[in-house]
Amino acid sequence: MINLKINHIPVSVPEGSTILEAARLAHVEIPTLCYLKDVSCVGSCRMCLVEATGARGLVAACVYPVSEGMEVLTNTEKCRKSRQMSLELMLSKHKKECLACERAGNCELQRLSIEYNCDPNYFEGEPLTHEIDYSAPYVVRDRDKCINCNRCVAACKKQSVGAIGPIGRGYNVHIGSAFEMSLMESVCVGCGQCIVACPVGALKERTTVDEVWSAIADPEKKVVFFTAPSVRATLGEAFGMPVGTNVEGKMVAAIRRLGDVEVFNMDITADLTILEEANELIARIKEGGTMPMFTSCCPAWVKFVEQKHPELIPNLSTCKSPQEMFGGLLKTYYCEKNGIDPEKLYVVSVIPCTAKKYECHRPEMNGEVDAAITTRELARMIKTAGITFASLPEEKFDDPFATCSGGGTIFGATGGVMEAALRVAAKTLDGEFEVVDFPEVRGTAPIKEATYSVAGITVRVAVASGLGNAEEVIRAIESGEKQYDFVEIMACPGGCVNGGGQPTLPDSMRNTLDLRSLRAEALYTSDRENALRLSSDSPVVRTIYEEYFEAPNSHKAHEVLHTSYKADKRI
Repeated sequence: MINLKINHIPVSVPEGSTILEAARLAHVEIPTLCYLKDVSCVGSCRMCLVEATGARGLVAACVYPVSEGMEVLTNTEKCRKSRQMSLELMLSKHKKECLACERAGNCELQRLSIEYNCDPNYFEGEPLTHEIDYSAPYVVRDRDKCINCNRCVAACKKQSVGAIGPIGRGYNVHIGSAFEMSLMESVCVGCGQCIVACPVGALKERTTVDEVWSAIADPEKKVVFFTAPSVRATLGEAFGMPVGTNVEGKMVAAIRRLGDVEVFNMDITADLTILEEANELIARIKEGGTMPMFTSCCPAWVKFVEQKHPELIPNLSTCKSPQEMFGGLLKTYYCEKNGIDPEKLYVVSVIPCTAKKYECHRPEMNGEVDAAITTRELARMIKTAGITFASLPEEKFDDPFATCSGGGTIFGATGGVMEAALRVAAKTLDGEFEVVDFPEVRGTAPIKEATYSVAGITVRVAVASGLGNAEEVIRAIESGEKQYDFVEIMACPGGCVNGGGQPTLPDSMRNTLDLRSLRAEALYTSDRENALRLSSDSPVVRTIYEEYFEAPNSHKAHEVLHTSYKADKRI
C-alpha cells in the first residue's frame, strides 16, 4: 500500500494506482473528458491536471502513478485556470448549439464549462462547416461537435473493429474513417459503443422518433410496440432512478400513454429463439452439422462475421434475432389471427442497441419491423409526452404476447442466451434433468467456459461479450487450441444491458459503478421470481406452435423465424 495525501487528506492505495484512483478514495472528484474506465486512459484532454510533489509542473491524474509520501493538490488556482483554458480551447472548435443538442443537460463538456465559468467565445476558431454524416441508418456523426477526446476511437479499437480513428495532425486533426469514408462505407458494425463513450453530442443514434409519432397519429395505422428484455433494467436511469431498477410495469404504462397502441413483451420471441436455437443445436450435434454453432441474435456480431470472418457464416445459427422474429410473427400469425392487413400494422421495437436499427434495413428481413427505437429514444418520447414516469402505476403487457419465461428475460445479459438454451436443450435431451441455473456462464467476465454432460452427450460451451473478446475466442477455435460445441457472442461488453442504445450516464457514475452487473442483476432477479424458468414452459410459445408453427425448426418456422447471411468484405 502507498500512503499519500490528496488535498491534505491522508489516503492509502495499492501500489500502481493513479492519482485519479487515489482521489476517489479520498472522496475527491477530479474532472476528466478523455478518461473512461475500461475504455480509454491516455491523459490527452488535460482536464485532470493536478499539482503533485516531485513532479515538474502539472500532471495528468488519470495516468500519473502515486508514490510514497506524495502530496497532491487538485483544486489550486493553477489547476482551475489550466482546466478553464483547456475547455475554452475545445469550445473554439465546438458547435455551440446546446439548445438543439440531444445531449443538452447530459453533456460532460457543457457541465464542466459551466462549473469552470468558461467564456465560450474567448478563443475565436475557424468557421465550422463540415457536413453531418447521415449515411448509416443507425449512427449519426457530427464532426463539428467532436472534441478529439478519442474515447470513441478507443471503444471501437477495443471492439476489434477500427472503423474510426484520428486523421491529420496538429490543429487539423479530427476523428473519421479511413480515406474520409462515410460510416456506412466503413467497417462499422453499428454496435454503438462509440455513442455511449462519447462525452458530448458528436455521435448519436439515427432517430426514427418522428416517424413513430406520425404512425401513432395516423388513423389508418394500427401501432404495436414491443420491448427488449434489457430495457426494463435501464429505462429508469433516464428518469433519475438508481441503476438496476426494474421498471417493467412503469415502462408498459408509459408506452400505453403515448397514444392508441398495444404493448407486447419481446421476451416472448426470446423464448421462441431459444426453442428454435436449442433444437437446431441438438440437430447439429446428432446429425453432424457445422460446429461449433454460434448464436445469431446480435446483429452487430452477425455483421462482424459477414465482414471480417465470412468463413464462420456456416457456423452461425440460422435463427433470426428476437426483434426480427417478433416482426415476422406479428406480420403473419398475429395479422392472420386478427384479420389485420400487414401493410396497416406499424411495428415498433424498443431496443438497447443501435445495430438493431441496421438490422431492420437488411433486405432479407422484409421490413417486418417498421421502426427500432433505442432506450434513449423511448425516454425522450415519454418526456415529450409530459408523462411523469416515476409516479406511473405498474401495468402489464397486452395479450396475447404478455407471459414469458425467466429464460427469455435473461437474454439481455451476457451468458443469458446460453443459459436459457442450455435449460431447454438439457430438458429436451433428458426429460428428468432438473438443473435450471447454470452459474458457470453468468457474470461479466469477458470470456466464460463450461462443459456439461446430459443424456450421455458432452456439450462444451463458451460465452464472450465484446467483439474484441469474440476475436480472441475465434482465434482459439481456428488454431485448434479450444474445442466448443456452442458459443454465445454479444457485441457489447456485458451484453445488451450495456448496449449502444442505453441511457448515457455521467462519467462520475460510469467510472465508479459496475453498470453491467447492476443492470444484469435486475434481469436475474426477475428470472428467479418467475414461476416459468424454461422457455419451453411458456404457454404463449406453446400456443404459437400449436396454432401456427407446429414444432421448432418446422418448414413453417424456417419460413418466418430463420434467415441466411452473406459475406460482406470491406476495405
